Amino acid sequence: MQETPLCHRVGHLLPYSMSDSNTTDFTNPSTFILLGIPGLEAAYVWISIPFCAMYTTAVLGNFTILFIVKTEQSLHGPMYYFLCMLAVTDLVMSASTLPKMLSIFWFNSREINFSACLTQMYFIHSFSEMESGILVAMAFDRYVAICHPLRYSTTLTNSVVAKIGLAVVLRNGILALPYPFLARQWPYCRTNIIPHSYCVHIAVVKLACADIHISSYYGLFDLFSVIGMDVFFIAVSYTQILRAIFRLPTKDARLKTFGTCISHLCAILALYIPDFFSSLTHRFVHNVTLHSLILITSVYLLVPPMLHPIIYGLRTKQIRGRLLQLFTRRET
Repeated sequence: MQETPLCHRVGHLLPYSMSDSNTTDFTNPSTFILLGIPGLEAAYVWISIPFCAMYTTAVLGNFTILFIVKTEQSLHGPMYYFLCMLAVTDLVMSASTLPKMLSIFWFNSREINFSACLTQMYFIHSFSEMESGILVAMAFDRYVAICHPLRYSTTLTNSVVAKIGLAVVLRNGILALPYPFLARQWPYCRTNIIPHSYCVHIAVVKLACADIHISSYYGLFDLFSVIGMDVFFIAVSYTQILRAIFRLPTKDARLKTFGTCISHLCAILALYIPDFFSSLTHRFVHNVTLHSLILITSVYLLVPPMLHPIIYGLRTKQIRGRLLQLFTRRET
């Protein structure tokens, strides 16, 4: 049974085949070879330009969010604490994949230590799922703010926010542990060449000369228990939010209240739309080339970390105002 490729961050399966010339006789190599984007080697310099631009935007944007929230006392509240958690998660997600990808593009540095590969695998799976969990926490924040505004300050105290953040970290940190442990236990005697630009769990274990069904089954369990549950809770939260909005007496009040959710809804779309797009591509479009699939999954890892600070910087009045103040001071 193959792992369903709904979310490439949680155990996706790339359809590839290894040629006989890449097989050799060895056991448990100490290093793997990342091919990058097979077939597009001649265009690596050009491909690296938008990748580097997105990475730079993600790093600068998320650090800016953290700086503004830290220095602006009026932003010390639950919504912005969750936003800081999202920014940290985005920074780790970007840093866990892009530097190695760029080293492949620029310096042809394809080797990666087996332990480093497993570490990268763990960070990709755990922090991508943390991103989804934080969006659930932000949906709960909007639900309390809109449906129970008088209880907002007593419900979402600093202690509760910290506990929610800790729960998200523990849930996804623990659920991601089996990925590197399963990958480590398999014997590798076929090849050490990974046809990808980073260490994806299923792409690594497919190199093992053993029955890896348990890895596929666990990937499915993780997929439906985490992403499926998160999408369900977000849907329930926004169902209640919309019901509360439609009960408001005037159109202006409804629009103003709904406007407080726009940034969060855009962040959700930035995370899940690429998920579904890549899933549909893998499931229904069978003539897609390997390099196209790798490009899709690689860009997919970069898009949410890049878009989140832009979305909240443009849509959140307090952050936008603080940014304008910073630029105004520099000009004067």
